[in-house]
Amino acid sequence: MYKQELPKITSPETVLEWLTPSEICHELQIPLQTFYQWRSRGVGPHAYRIGKHLRVSRADFESWLELRSDP
Repeated sequence: MYKQELPKITSPETVLEWLTPSEICHELQIPLQTFYQWRSRGVGPHAYRIGKHLRVSRADFESWLELRSDP
């Protein structure tokens, strides 16, 4: 029987970097409560619930941050 080779998902194009709310707050130098306030108002970066954990993809975070740059 023919065994199909599965593609490797370790290339930079296919691997997402996930950030925790704490990592985002550390990077932005803001309190964790601010992140959750943004989230409840719908103004924070898009987050994914993975099991009981909240994660934000690095790409989503950087896009969200770029939209908020001061001209």
